[in-house]
Amino acid sequence: MAASTPNDQSSAGAAQMPEELDPRHLGRRLVALALLVGLVAVAVGSLPGLGTLRSRFARADVVFLVLIGLLKLGSCLSNVVAFRDVFCKRMSWRFSYQLGMAEQATNVLLPTGGAGGLALGVWALRQGGMPTEHIARRSVAFFVLTSIPNFACAAVLGPLLLTGVFSGYVPIVATVIFSALAWATAALIAALPLVLGRLKPDHSSGPLRRRLRSAAVLLGDGIHDTGVLLGSGQWQAIVGAIGYLGFDIGALIAGFAAFGGGLALAPLVFGYVIGQLGGLIPIPGGIGGIDGGLIGALVLYGSPLSQAAAAVLAYRAFQLGVPAALGAIAFIRLRATLNSSTDPAAACVPLAQAPSVVALQRFPA
Repeated sequence: MAASTPNDQSSAGAAQMPEELDPRHLGRRLVALALLVGLVAVAVGSLPGLGTLRSRFARADVVFLVLIGLLKLGSCLSNVVAFRDVFCKRMSWRFSYQLGMAEQATNVLLPTGGAGGLALGVWALRQGGMPTEHIARRSVAFFVLTSIPNFACAAVLGPLLLTGVFSGYVPIVATVIFSALAWATAALIAALPLVLGRLKPDHSSGPLRRRLRSAAVLLGDGIHDTGVLLGSGQWQAIVGAIGYLGFDIGALIAGFAAFGGGLALAPLVFGYVIGQLGGLIPIPGGIGGIDGGLIGALVLYGSPLSQAAAAVLAYRAFQLGVPAALGAIAFIRLRATLNSSTDPAAACVPLAQAPSVVALQRFPA
């Protein structure tokens, strides 16, 4: 693999959009999502055996329902702030918002477990003039940075719940398992740059092995970039990552408050973190996976089933609807920006090329 050249970037700019990101395809997904939400609402309102849940919705506090939407908007905007600071501060806020929101909408609409937004980001940033290697490194860094608050919550809250520092019902086995998994994952991620950094070029190996080694180096470099971002105090990236999680947790807390409250804060937050693991199931928006995971986790940590179901359904309506609606508009404007602007991310090239060239010199194709 060779370092990017101006010609490479020009050809990247002319690259075709991945088929799954075709506007018509995403439009159909958006309509399907709206229909699914409507079907869930009809089911809750009409199916027998859901009287307690319907009663919860009938007594819902509208102020807190509105607050869910506002907090989810704060979460989406925090993601955009972190996105811009991680990839390049020189990108305009308009382009950063368009791409960041469009990525979030793609993650909701495509059954790819979050890979859809990544594919859109790679395509758009290459169109915008950013070198591929920098995109790869910073995509890893962005994913790790925005995941750190989740793992930190599980790693820190678990032991505190087990030792009785916080009140609330605590299932010991589940708490020990998930807290231990969080610590083990954190240790693995911290060790990866050290392990992958010891890989040495093997010019006698085939093209596939060289590319795998190059990918491993980019993975290690991306995790290392996360440490640099944290160590250098890039406050927008750090605050954005914390806000992305914090506002989202706040939206779920508002959902519980809308239907009567009552669940202790620490178990609620811990249940939120482990319940979100259902989003790893590759279905659009994590529908079914996240919902079931959250309801199950919250019931496990002491919530009545009807309250957990009502709170999660209200929270998920905004968690899916806000990024899908705003992101769809942002996606349309993003395409217009890329068609009318000359390399909107090209100002980032001088910042990106030095580390990319170093990585590529270690493992040439």
